[in-house]
Amino acid sequence: MTPRQVLIGCAGWSVASGRPEFGKGASVLERYATRFHAVEINSSFYRPHRPTTYARWAASTPPGFRFSVKVPKAITHTAKLRDVQFPLIEFVEQVSHLDEKLGPLLVQLPPSLKYDAALATDFFGTLRQLTPAPIACEARHATWFTPEADALLTAHRVSRVAADPAVVSQAAHPGGWTGLTYYRWHGSPRRYYSAYTPEALRDLAQDVQARDGNVWVIFDNTAGGEAAGNALDLIALDRRGRRVCGRWRPLSQSLKPDER
Repeated sequence: MTPRQVLIGCAGWSVASGRPEFGKGASVLERYATRFHAVEINSSFYRPHRPTTYARWAASTPPGFRFSVKVPKAITHTAKLRDVQFPLIEFVEQVSHLDEKLGPLLVQLPPSLKYDAALATDFFGTLRQLTPAPIACEARHATWFTPEADALLTAHRVSRVAADPAVVSQAAHPGGWTGLTYYRWHGSPRRYYSAYTPEALRDLAQDVQARDGNVWVIFDNTAGGEAAGNALDLIALDRRGRRVCGRWRPLSQSLKPDER
């Protein structure tokens, strides 16, 4: 059985700016890394970063810290995965400067992009040839949530993201390659703004604790400033669920004040 590793964080480290619950550091990233061991880089979706920037980010975080990196929208949304070999080569080379702190590459697909077996095979086959890094795909069209699509993702060692809110019921659950489980919670009912309730976080903690291997949970409800609190609460729940001989048991009570 693959050793269990759970990494919980936020979409971007700006959530640590101006918040007293984070420790000291020369940068916001360093302050963020005093409370979290993982972060999702979303800015790469909008613009490229220099290799020296990735190297600097890696050097400013402690051992064991990991970055997931979002694939540029020029590849996923503008080109819609077609004829993107050279942009992929550039992107993979840039993020490689995170070195051992590189975690999964996140491929978020546009909501309009339907499943196309030939296109998916070409894209994920090319990306897999370029990097051994874990890959997570956040599909957002209903046609991706079929046994055929799951089999294709599995064949290329690509995990399908479990997202909230979910575009269809299957999208709430992980799919594809089981070597990586990647949750992206965007805020519900108001996407990017709403905080999650203690009940929702307890349910998520039970899902996380039931999985083996590499598990990532990223909170993207940053617009209303809720991501950091939700992520810290989930970390406390996950730790609490592992306190009985290292084995999982259901969580039936809310967090105590001293566990927040």
